[in-house]
Amino acid sequence: MNRPSEKEFKNSLFFKWILNNQAVIALMITFLVFLTIFIFTKISFMFKPVFDFLAVLILPLVISGLLYYLLKPMVTFLEKRGIKRVTAILSVFTIIILLLIWAMSSFIPMMSNQLRHFMEDLPSYVNKVQMETSSFIDHNPWLKSYKGEISSMLSNISSQAVSYAEKFSKNVLDWAGNLASTVARVTVATIMAPFILFYLLRDSRNMKNGFLMVLPTKLRQPTDRILREMNSQMSGYVQGQIIVAITVGVIFSIMYSIIGLRYGVTLGIIAGVLNMVPYLGSFVAQIPVFILALVAGPVMVVKVAIVFVIEQTLEGRFVSPLVLGNKLSIHPITIMFILLTSGAMFGVWGVFLSIPIYASIKVVVKELFDWYKAVSGLYTVDVVTEERSEEVKNVE
Repeated sequence: MNRPSEKEFKNSLFFKWILNNQAVIALMITFLVFLTIFIFTKISFMFKPVFDFLAVLILPLVISGLLYYLLKPMVTFLEKRGIKRVTAILSVFTIIILLLIWAMSSFIPMMSNQLRHFMEDLPSYVNKVQMETSSFIDHNPWLKSYKGEISSMLSNISSQAVSYAEKFSKNVLDWAGNLASTVARVTVATIMAPFILFYLLRDSRNMKNGFLMVLPTKLRQPTDRILREMNSQMSGYVQGQIIVAITVGVIFSIMYSIIGLRYGVTLGIIAGVLNMVPYLGSFVAQIPVFILALVAGPVMVVKVAIVFVIEQTLEGRFVSPLVLGNKLSIHPITIMFILLTSGAMFGVWGVFLSIPIYASIKVVVKELFDWYKAVSGLYTVDVVTEERSEEVKNVE
């Protein structure tokens, strides 16, 4: 039986309606992805030992990775000044240790004390806000019709806040069951992270070259391109987010202290940390701030609002454009969707790590898609597009 020629094959209905149909290809890929996920859920118990092993390693690996991207520019800077790489790494380590000792002796005791007092006083703050809101509703007739719904919502928030504060301040024994595993994870991370970080800073180039040499020759160049782009995306994002977070924390701490807000330094530092979560972090950090402002009175509410507007203006117009720019090229809606889904699935780790992980996956998928377009022949310009282009040229 004679095989059909390439021209006959491309003119066949199978090629036109299936292989050359992007909608069909997309549906097939989607089906295969969901089928893979379904099969994995049925055999996930087989991977439990692997997951348990990775759970122990994930914290030191994450800490080492974040610190690697943060400290690598400092090590490179010292190395370019004629200092040997190992000496540069040890010098940076010494500076970091001194900074940690200074922070632990200066800020951490103060933050711990302020946070404990805030959690103890939170129920009274929430009750006062509830009373002030009820009084405000009573003096505004157009809100009276919604008083039941508003009171119910505030009562629910108040009870949850009181419950959380009581658990935080009194029920420490409830956490005893998880204490051993938590201490074990933190101990392992504390011991392993510096060693992993040292070897990453010292041997990262050799690691990449060694990995590339294992691959077939044809795959080395595209893989090297992917690794370079992923490294650029990760380093730009991690360094930028940390610098912006520190700047935001300093701005809020100083301005809260100037306006006389209680627990101002602690709330400013918390705002800086939460700012590493794009879009959502800044607004979540303002919830306790506005509770304290409402308790202090309307003047403090106005002051806090002014501080927030000033900080958002400085961050949006100057800090973020200068430090971050548009390094990841991810749409805000996509970022919000990733944060919500990853937070629901993986908790705090998912919120903090989902964006850089997504950016890395995006680089790999883009490279694979570009390769597929080049070899498949399914994305060449079709006759209709060429005819329309010719018509436009003739009209012009």
